[in-house]
Amino acid sequence: TGTSIFRPDRAEFEFRRGPVFTQMLLADEINRAPARTQAALLQAMQERIVTADGHDHELSDIFTVIATQNPLENEGTYPLPEAELDRFLFKLMVDYPAEPDELEIFQLHGSPRTSDEFAGLAKQQLFGTGEIMGMRTAVMQVEVRPDIANYTLQIIRATREHPFLRAGASTRAGVMLLRASRALAATYGRNFVVPDDVRELAPAALRHRLYRTAAAELEGTSTDQILDDIINRIAPPR
Repeated sequence: TGTSIFRPDRAEFEFRRGPVFTQMLLADEINRAPARTQAALLQAMQERIVTADGHDHELSDIFTVIATQNPLENEGTYPLPEAELDRFLFKLMVDYPAEPDELEIFQLHGSPRTSDEFAGLAKQQLFGTGEIMGMRTAVMQVEVRPDIANYTLQIIRATREHPFLRAGASTRAGVMLLRASRALAATYGRNFVVPDDVRELAPAALRHRLYRTAAAELEGTSTDQILDDIINRIAPPR
């Protein structure tokens, strides 16, 4: 978050901002972070505010967190608090790249390019703050019909009643799923959400918000399998 440093010339403390004061924060291997770091990140994600030495410091309007985590089987990793997981919009599963893509990666790293050139590629700006705010405004214009809202509600409530889940999705999860569905509809050039938008994004938006029973874990039933069962049982509106 940052540190306060005493300035003898002014006889006062000066707050020096840490890495969290950015527009997009990459929290690498987040499940190795200590509890104190997790608590600070939770406040930043929930309130877009960082509290240090009794003072609140506001973050950017477009503050966004992208996190990676190691498999829990790895030594020195810890499960993330449920409240923190609920603040993430999606949990995306990253598998090994396809063979052609992996070959391209190998060829790229076997080229005569220098590390500085790779760094330059990574620093290319794709969007400005104004453009991102404009996209947000456009997404807010996408319509969610009452039957789509009810369809989403039925999916959320079904997670709370499934026999293989000890804890289902929260109201926040449903709201986030609908927001994401509006964004997906906008990328497809529509100003309204259809059931397929909700179905497509439900696994990514819900898998990290659901908690399996011991029986489900013993049987090897994954959260995604449970979600597939729920989605396939609920008829979409026409």
